[in-house]
Amino acid sequence: MAETINLGKFRKKKIREQKEKQAVENRISHGRSKSEKSIAEKNRSLEQKKIDAMKIDKKPD
Repeated sequence: MAETINLGKFRKKKIREQKEKQAVENRISHGRSKSEKSIAEKNRSLEQKKIDAMKIDKKPD
């Protein structure tokens, strides 16, 4: 006689495999290297310093 299959487990396993496949594709297409992330962070901090330097401090009268 054939082995019985729990269709719920089979369906969930299939969905998990599809999600993992999609995650791998996303990591490849959207991922950035560590050096790219650090360069972006440095640029953000420089921009923030420029903005902070341009702020006008209001002195209380």
